[in-house]
Amino acid sequence: MKDLGNNLTPVSMTAAVVASGNATTTTGSEIDLQGFEGAFVMCNSGVEGDTLAANLKYELKLFHGDTSGSLTAVSSQLDVTDAAIATDGTWLTLDDNAETPQVSGIGYVGGKRYIRVDIVRTGNHSTGTPMSISCIKGFPRHAGGASTYSLA
Repeated sequence: MKDLGNNLTPVSMTAAVVASGNATTTTGSEIDLQGFEGAFVMCNSGVEGDTLAANLKYELKLFHGDTSGSLTAVSSQLDVTDAAIATDGTWLTLDDNAETPQVSGIGYVGGKRYIRVDIVRTGNHSTGTPMSISCIKGFPRHAGGASTYSLA
């Protein structure tokens, strides 16, 4: 087995929240990828509280940029792995009850320093659906040493 603990850094982009509201957006935290060569973004969604459909859905959109606060939608498939991305940054659409609960992810290999994921709601989500967004930063330029955790 190989050590992953000293080569991956998990961070929260959006803490667990019941995503509700009428046509609202939850803006995720920007993640600084300085010192890392890649990232994997994950959405963990729970059981839907409303009947999802084309007019009542969630879209997760990925943004990136060189400067904090100036991010634009990831629009090139060359910047991501493991999922398709639309020109507006959408990489996951939840518009059917059969799609939740689930864990979904997308790899980021673009060259920008900052990334962010927004949860965009279409329609009036009166009850909401629990979800969280996390990022695992990987391929550090300077990996940590052996773990200092002791079982003794």
